[in-house]
Amino acid sequence: MAFDREPPYTHGTPARTAALLVNLGTPTAPEPAAVRRYLKQFLSDPRVVEIPRAAWLPILYGVILAVRPKASAAKYATIWTDKGSPLLHHSEQQALLLRGYLGSRGLDVDVRLAMRYGEPSIPRLLAELRAANTERVLVLPLYPQYSATTTATVFDAVNAELARLRNLPELRTVKHFHDHPGYIEALKQSVLAHWARHGNLRDSRGKLLMSFHGVPRRTLDLGDPYHCECRKTGRLLAEALGLAKDQYLVTFQSRFGKAEWLQPYTAPTLQQLAAQGVQRVDVICPGFVADCLETLEEINVEGRRDFIAAGGKVFHYIDCLNEAPAFINALADIAAGHLQGWPVEQSRRGEREAAAARSAVEARLAGAPR
Repeated sequence: MAFDREPPYTHGTPARTAALLVNLGTPTAPEPAAVRRYLKQFLSDPRVVEIPRAAWLPILYGVILAVRPKASAAKYATIWTDKGSPLLHHSEQQALLLRGYLGSRGLDVDVRLAMRYGEPSIPRLLAELRAANTERVLVLPLYPQYSATTTATVFDAVNAELARLRNLPELRTVKHFHDHPGYIEALKQSVLAHWARHGNLRDSRGKLLMSFHGVPRRTLDLGDPYHCECRKTGRLLAEALGLAKDQYLVTFQSRFGKAEWLQPYTAPTLQQLAAQGVQRVDVICPGFVADCLETLEEINVEGRRDFIAAGGKVFHYIDCLNEAPAFINALADIAAGHLQGWPVEQSRRGEREAAAARSAVEARLAGAPR
């Protein structure tokens, strides 16, 4: 096997430490061709679709990639903004803020963002880190709950790229943070802020519905912990909010195909709640840390329509954590815990500069002029 050529090195160049955030990915544009490229890469991953290749690939190429891109592109167009893909934009801001938060704690860490599918790709980001003489890499997938269909495939992609190299960096990985106190606190603050604006759900005898991305039921039977971790996140958030068991539900969305997936399904549950006389539902998607097609369109548009059409009166969608300070602080806690023992402490001057940079970023996010 021929290994990739190492980048030029100058003796005395300081070794760097980096945290690589990784999210799922997004098409480059809300257009059928771009969506087709994205879906081809995503649905070709054997961890995402565990069907024998001989049976799956004819379906993928002959049916799905021939039909689905046009319909999906139309949906993407409804959520696209002047900043492009919401998922990419929010993820980029999270990476930028995290570097500032870590710097404010005296940690000199280069924070980068990659997407598992599409751009910026994991191979591209690892190449950039190599060129910057990065000797230590912490891989932090932006999936709170572990699943082989998400977190594991990030690790697969990183390891596949490292297998091409002669000079490997030190590597650490974050498996999950579904029960991290800072993450639960960020979710709690998000819900409470929403209730402060729209009224407490308990006063209207409504329901808080926590919708997670679904996966085939078979994965649970084969030992994937995703279902249990989603349930635990839901329970911890409900406890933090002081909700009784009859005041919240955990459901699973985005079912694809005819096989049974984790239940209860989100869309039928919304219809059933309305039919039972529940007049208000507030929906939060704890498994998504950045708003995307599955939250902005599937939940806030389709889910709203399903609930109202079935007789419901008030539907509220609670935004993903996005750039919420409590969530960025939680990410900083998670990263700092996994960085222990690596030489990442910086000078007091560096801390002050990082704090100033963090304040500038937060001001821009709040709408201040550049």
